Amino acid sequence: MISDPFFYLCAIPAVLLFGMAKGGLGGGPAMLSVPLMALVISPIQAAAILLPILVVMDFVAIWSFRGQWSRENLKVTLPGAIAGVVVGAFTFRYLSEDAVKLMIGLVALAFSLDYWLRRTIKPATGVSLTKGSFWGMVSGFTSFGIHSGGPPISVYLLPQQLEKRQLMGTFAMFFTVVNLVKLVPYTWLGQFSTANLATSLALVPFAPVGVWLGYMALHRISQKMIYQISYAFLVAVGVKLSWEGVRGLLG
Repeated sequence: MISDPFFYLCAIPAVLLFGMAKGGLGGGPAMLSVPLMALVISPIQAAAILLPILVVMDFVAIWSFRGQWSRENLKVTLPGAIAGVVVGAFTFRYLSEDAVKLMIGLVALAFSLDYWLRRTIKPATGVSLTKGSFWGMVSGFTSFGIHSGGPPISVYLLPQQLEKRQLMGTFAMFFTVVNLVKLVPYTWLGQFSTANLATSLALVPFAPVGVWLGYMALHRISQKMIYQISYAFLVAVGVKLSWEGVRGLLG
């Protein structure tokens, strides 16, 4: 098990943020988790440690929002998401650690920019097979490598203006399926070492705490403010990791 105290100073907030995202604050806080842990350890190892914890969070979120999800949207997004996971499984091993850092940084910056720009786009409604399949696939791919599938699927779901509990319930069911599917290729790729699983076990108690905090905050804190703070930090972390990735690839 990882014993570096600085790792836990980054990992515990990362787990709490991801749990809060699943509990009701949306994908913004979740995007900070892998970048935070990647400041201390390999982003590939960070993703492996987080996955079992995410599965626990998913079941807590499913219970919290039980029955409150959009079956129509799940039908059009999940097939694409599973395809994205498969693509990720066959391509992720060819990426170097620096490439993964660069990918995390660029995704963080891209979705931060998308957040600020998307606020001026006219909302749309309705289930779309084409858009749902595309954004589901992008979400599955980015979720496989760096657990950042929230923003892509949000690009598809948020404009529909679903009731907030139905929205979070749809997120919960979507990522429960995606993360359970990811367990298979992660095992195949040898990501679940004894050290990684032991570290996951040490962090698991913080998973339901994070989900509970998010669930409570959903009704008490301005979601707009949470998003603004999260994406501000996300830009800073994205710049740092992008720079480290570029420097490593060029050096």
